[in-house]
Amino acid sequence: MREAVIVEAVRTPAGKFRGSLSSIEPINLAALVLQEVLNRAGIDPAEVDDVMMGCVTQTGEQGANIGRLATLYAGFPVEVAAVSINRMCGSSQQAIHFAGQAIAASDADVVIAAGVESMSRVAMGSDYPPQFPDNPPYPLLHQGESAELICQKWGFSREALDEYSYNSHIKAAAATKAGHFQREILPVDVRHNGASRVLDIDEGIRFEPDRGKMSALRPAFRENGVITAGNASQISDGAAAVLLMERGRAEALGLKPRARFVSRVAVGSDPELMLTGPIAATRKALKRAGMSIDQMDVIEINEAFAPVVLAWAAEIEPPLARVNPNGGAIALGHPLGATGAKLMTTLLHELERTGGRYGLQTMCIGHGQATATIIERL
Repeated sequence: MREAVIVEAVRTPAGKFRGSLSSIEPINLAALVLQEVLNRAGIDPAEVDDVMMGCVTQTGEQGANIGRLATLYAGFPVEVAAVSINRMCGSSQQAIHFAGQAIAASDADVVIAAGVESMSRVAMGSDYPPQFPDNPPYPLLHQGESAELICQKWGFSREALDEYSYNSHIKAAAATKAGHFQREILPVDVRHNGASRVLDIDEGIRFEPDRGKMSALRPAFRENGVITAGNASQISDGAAAVLLMERGRAEALGLKPRARFVSRVAVGSDPELMLTGPIAATRKALKRAGMSIDQMDVIEINEAFAPVVLAWAAEIEPPLARVNPNGGAIALGHPLGATGAKLMTTLLHELERTGGRYGLQTMCIGHGQATATIIERL
């Protein structure tokens, strides 16, 4: 039986909207992590069979198969194939799934699953049709409106959302100060506002968050709503890459398999309550693995909005101390197509740092979908 394993994973810091990473073209941003994930593994690019690149807004500077263009810009041999994948926010987590499946099916031995998004340079939604056809089978809502509906259904108050979000910053700041992200981050040379420097931490973290200012923010989607810029994920720029190999191939190259896949799933969910998909995805991933949520040592659920995590937690009842232990996208940023590979990189390194065995990653997706992956640290 062939088995896909993770041997290396790396990410850039998440850059703020129009911040330090906004001066870097997304092709070059993606090329940086493609080069670095191989540098860290110490293998030749010619060993790679395929590159699978998640990217959500595939238009303009992110169009024309950015996966292939980034692979060429990274200096890989022309024989290395590459494809771009769009499962919206789950794009690079899906790239990881596809990479593992290709290896298990004997279609490849070495695959890089990666993701990139420059939300500063390519506006979210700029790839949408100018007009949807009449009579859609389901309401086509903005995700912020879906988040408001979740708050209504589960009864989440503005105070509960803000408290959760405040703690995301507290945890992210503490983890950064303690160096928890240091091994997984590729420092990036940037030029911003006329100055050159090295960006080596996630740029959106409030190291001294102001709970009062958070409470004073105006609702973003409804006049009397509860969703604000403070309890939603940050618009960000970034890239990440995960190197997967067939286990025997990794060992033949002298590389240590660091994690294996226990289960991986994608589900559809209510397109109106589109952010609740992680509930079903988690249940399906656990059932397929024959495991319980209590067996997960680290859980990374994407903080698209605070109610996504709160609703998921209300239904799944996880050990809360293991959920986003170093903060989430509300503090660390959500560079759309890069976030799946970014979270997997964090999950792997956190399992290694703490000595945990099993990790779960799950993400909500626009129009009602979700992905979930369970890995075992080796």
